[in-house]
Amino acid sequence: MANPKTKSLHSLGGEGDPESYESRWVFQEDEDPSEIEDFDAADLRHQPMFDSEDEDNGEHRLVRTGPRIDSFDVEALEVPGAQRNDYEDVSVGKGILLAFQTLGVVFGDVGTSPLYTFSVMFRKAPVNGNEDILGALSLVLYTLILIPLLKYVLVVLWANDDGEGGTFALYSLICRNAKVSLLPNQLRSDARISGFRLKVPSPELERSLKIKERLENSLTLKKIILLLVLAGISMVIANGVVTPAMSVLSSVNGLKVGVDAIKQDEVVMISVACLIVLFSVQKYGTSKVGLVVGPALFIWFCSLAGIGIYNLVKYDSSVLRAFNPIHIYYFFARNSTKAWYSLGGCLLCATGSEAMFADLCYFPVRSVQLTFVFLVLPCLMLGYLGQAAYLMENHADAGNAFYSSVPSGAFWPTFLIANIAALIASRAMTTATFSCIKQSAALGCFPRLKIVHTSRKFMGQIYIPVINWFLLAVSLVFVCTISSLDEIGNAYGIAELGVMMMTTILVTLVMLLIWQIHIIVVLIFAVVFLGLELTFFSSVLWSVTDGSWIILVFAVLMFFIMFVWNYGSKLKYETEVKQKLSMDLMRELGCNLGTIRAPGIGLLYNELVKGIPGIFGHFLTTLPAIHSMIILVSIKYVPVPMVPQSERFLFRRVCQRSYHIFRCIARYGYKDVRKENHQTFEQLLMESLEKFIRREAQERSLESDGDDDSDSEDEYSGSRVLIAPNGSVYSLGVPLLADFIDTNIPIPNLEASTSEDANPESPKPPVLDAEQSLERELSFIRKAKESGVVYLLGHGDIRARKDSWFIKKLIINYFYSFLRKNCRRGITNLSVPHSHLMQVGMTYMV
Repeated sequence: MANPKTKSLHSLGGEGDPESYESRWVFQEDEDPSEIEDFDAADLRHQPMFDSEDEDNGEHRLVRTGPRIDSFDVEALEVPGAQRNDYEDVSVGKGILLAFQTLGVVFGDVGTSPLYTFSVMFRKAPVNGNEDILGALSLVLYTLILIPLLKYVLVVLWANDDGEGGTFALYSLICRNAKVSLLPNQLRSDARISGFRLKVPSPELERSLKIKERLENSLTLKKIILLLVLAGISMVIANGVVTPAMSVLSSVNGLKVGVDAIKQDEVVMISVACLIVLFSVQKYGTSKVGLVVGPALFIWFCSLAGIGIYNLVKYDSSVLRAFNPIHIYYFFARNSTKAWYSLGGCLLCATGSEAMFADLCYFPVRSVQLTFVFLVLPCLMLGYLGQAAYLMENHADAGNAFYSSVPSGAFWPTFLIANIAALIASRAMTTATFSCIKQSAALGCFPRLKIVHTSRKFMGQIYIPVINWFLLAVSLVFVCTISSLDEIGNAYGIAELGVMMMTTILVTLVMLLIWQIHIIVVLIFAVVFLGLELTFFSSVLWSVTDGSWIILVFAVLMFFIMFVWNYGSKLKYETEVKQKLSMDLMRELGCNLGTIRAPGIGLLYNELVKGIPGIFGHFLTTLPAIHSMIILVSIKYVPVPMVPQSERFLFRRVCQRSYHIFRCIARYGYKDVRKENHQTFEQLLMESLEKFIRREAQERSLESDGDDDSDSEDEYSGSRVLIAPNGSVYSLGVPLLADFIDTNIPIPNLEASTSEDANPESPKPPVLDAEQSLERELSFIRKAKESGVVYLLGHGDIRARKDSWFIKKLIINYFYSFLRKNCRRGITNLSVPHSHLMQVGMTYMV
């Protein structure tokens, strides 16, 4: 349901700080004529005033837009009309509780990196002296400062999509500001959703417009961006496999220190049992264990800091010299190639940075930043400093640095809390994987799967059974096949770096297109972080033959699935657009559509958002009768996190009023929950339809009353305008109803369910005619609703033409067909009983 605090962007202005949501001048592109070609002039005249657009003018115009929301302001929770969460006016007690939840959900992955970072580093570059320990420590400290702190906490977290993080959130931001999506279902009306637009915070407008135009006009660039996004998501899913394997195996590996007789095979079996338990309880959701994992992670971070301080005092506090970066130079000068190999292990200290961004759902950015800077980062640094201080006097223990540095009296409590922290980190990464898959499915890049929402309060806490058990199976194979921490650590680095590099590229594009900050700052960000990540990536790729190649194969498989699904969906939609019914054919059929109109409402589900789908013609030629009212329903996901319920349905008339055909687009954000059953959906849809018809009649009445008031029209050279509360002027290019007197549309009188005929010999005042026409149509709708609602489902399938390339035939006829047959039907979420369904199949040749 919509947030009760949400207001439409069109009603903003005059309240709050004007700097937060100021208006601006932009070049407005005119709508594609194909969007309106299916609606005649009468239909256009019936649109609400604030839905009107200059759709006939093919030129670019510099117009003043309405207030736009900045992602900075959204996270500061200061913008009226933005989707707001429950973290306003946080009290001290709630703030502490929020900090615990943030620890448990966001920082679990990065918090467990001290378990294995030094162990992997010193296996690749053995310790030959204290200078090696100082150099490795300096590498770790500055990696923590550069990647998690500077890149993610101070920059990337601000690039969230109204609180949503991850690769697809960045893609969503880019799609909202430039038409880069390959699926041609974008509508100008989508931009009027209250959470759609972003404000431009700087005057770098001309460069942004050039980049936007280049992206929208280049099919190659669109494909490159999509491929980068799909590559990033495939690496996130690979992370969902390797993170549980690495975290659990490294924590259980501490048994080798506490129990001398234990063997590696026994460690692997215990790890397998822990993984099975971990994925089995995933269905219970994060919120149900949030209050437990938060304090557990707090104890873990305090333990890291306490053990670090203890070792610094007891062994060698001179390791603080590692804050001097000159020791990194000495480390490479002494070890050269081995030091370069060790970079893959050094990167493990920053693993979890991407999960920190991807899990950014219900915590304010400021809360995450403060928790990391004042608690997580100091504890991590103390933990690494303590391990280095211990190793300065115990070089032989470098292979298991963490557990060896734990004081003997605190070993078993630390072992217990480390295993709990490892399980928590694995849960957080698995949850992030679920979230990314849901987002990608909503934006047409992943097959639809069953999604279980594990929390009534938080929509983002989801569970995908198929993916959960799939990740478990691959994780078990991974642990049993590669039991070496070195090889798993290398695979971990490959998966993590793949996501990091994609994030750097997409955030750079967000900086240029949306934030529009100075080009020098953008170049510094891109060169520094992309160069750093490529250096790390070269190190892990050099060791890919040791078994970590398995994770690359898995990522390529996931990339292939997403690419095939997106490619097939795009071809299917384009074919449906080409084969849609023409308006001339509809007019020739007449208001009875060439058949018998039976009482009732038919909801024809299709993916087409423009025009009348060809499957509708299939229904007309197959069925002996069609319902007296037809609503062409298209469920569409738009690139915003959430769409308020008040803005969910977008209605248009198709043909004249006597046809009783409407186009309805049900818009959902990629974070929205579609849990309503079919009765609730029908009720919401019919209520919205009645509001649309009443608003239509009200605007006709206002236009008729305003014929004599021409002062404002003269001021703007006869054009109709809408003045927003903040003073912004919106031009209504489509002529108002008063300019066109429609005498050709008869009053609908098709069935007995309609009100009695109007007597042509007894003319009535126009107002009474308008009121009677409105009531007659509403009565017709109610009687049709009482007669029953039937869901008309058109299952469109695609097959490659005989003259197509072999690769295309293989992808479409086999791979895409297999995915489509085994994915979840779009109608499943509405729980429609079979007695209310009518299905027709249709095959398109592409």
